[in-house]
Amino acid sequence: MYFKRIYDANLAQASYLIGCQREGIAMVIDPRRDVAVYLELAHTEGLRIVAVTETHIHADYLSGSLELARATGAELYLSDEGGADWSYGMAHQPLHHGSRIELGAVSLEALHTPGHTPEHLCFAVVDGARADSPMLLLSGDFVFVGDLGRPDLLDEAAGGVNTRYNGAKQLFESLRSTFLELPDHVQVWPGHGAGSACGKALGAVSSSTAGYERRFAWWSEFLERGDPAGFTQTLLEGQPDAPRYFGRMKRQNREGPAFVPTEKLERLEPGALEGKLLLDTRPKEDYQAGGLADSLSLAANRTFETYAGWLLDPESETRPLVLFARTPLEAQTLRERLWRVGVDGVVGYVDTLKGLPLQRFEPLSVRPLNALEPETFVLDVRTRAEYDAGNFPRAVHIHAGQLYGQLERIPRDRRVLVHCQSGVRSVGAASLLRAHGFTDVLELEGGYPHWAQKQST
Repeated sequence: MYFKRIYDANLAQASYLIGCQREGIAMVIDPRRDVAVYLELAHTEGLRIVAVTETHIHADYLSGSLELARATGAELYLSDEGGADWSYGMAHQPLHHGSRIELGAVSLEALHTPGHTPEHLCFAVVDGARADSPMLLLSGDFVFVGDLGRPDLLDEAAGGVNTRYNGAKQLFESLRSTFLELPDHVQVWPGHGAGSACGKALGAVSSSTAGYERRFAWWSEFLERGDPAGFTQTLLEGQPDAPRYFGRMKRQNREGPAFVPTEKLERLEPGALEGKLLLDTRPKEDYQAGGLADSLSLAANRTFETYAGWLLDPESETRPLVLFARTPLEAQTLRERLWRVGVDGVVGYVDTLKGLPLQRFEPLSVRPLNALEPETFVLDVRTRAEYDAGNFPRAVHIHAGQLYGQLERIPRDRRVLVHCQSGVRSVGAASLLRAHGFTDVLELEGGYPHWAQKQST
């Protein structure tokens, strides 16, 4: 058996390539949308991709299953366990609890494990050349290292109403009926690692075992004493905020994502930016020192695609998108990272901003809040947990990942002061307001804790 984890550290997302080396065939589980990584790996290993599947309808990234199936001619296998509301809209081979996918000496058995989502499947993988018992479990968003997939995303991102409680109940039952039945030795390889918003306390270790998780995970004590109520309360409390784009990902992944653009990115002259939206990928300090009012500050670091999902709505943004990039390779790499969150509207890139009407966006230095003009609108773009731990009494709280859907709550005839926890998220949020026509926007230097510390000294 061949087994390889492909990890996107920026989105904390794992996909897997599994194959039978004797037969020279393989399949991919939970692929991302820029599929070249799987094609190149399979070619290097002398494997032909004949099947593609995924554990569930994802919320945090746009799936590459359809893209990869088209690129390889592979069979697409998807869950049919979600009922009418959570059934896939594209043609596929249906999977149910107990369905098997055979890859020569390797077999994968689908296990229906609802809770995180109604249609969720895990895959128990057997290396038939060595044993009849499963070697590993591809657990998707069911069991993480040290945590579980949150059951509230249908409410938070997909328009559900109180589905979280039934989801928690299903998750408890899935653990009891499926996970507790696995042999201790079974390796657990989840779909996400630390930093993912699909749970609240994911471990940074790549994998675990069924026996280890049953003994040491936070949820084990609730199963031991048969306490679903305590399990539900602990599971649901403290889950991270779900950004607005998760709902779009859910819908697009269910219906079937569009295929990625194939047009080559062209280098544009700065003068060609009129009528387009510049994605300013420079460090935030460079944007603040001199940026376009009609641009989004999206620094090209590990948060690039996450913040792009937060601040861009490709379904309502009608302007063509242009990247700032130093080289064609950098532009293409950033373009592919945007594909992962369904942002496909990039038409070109610029490598200089010379000659453009750049403005300086000097952050507001810390001073007592009561020194601000009374009419200043204070916008807090932090998480709910950060806001609840301490906030400006006059601040309006809108998480940065929800901002583009709530612009109507922000007055256009008043100065707007944007702040976050450290002075990073507020730069992107402030640039979003400017790009949508807000003309008097400031950022608070250093964020709320910096201000609070100054008030106590």
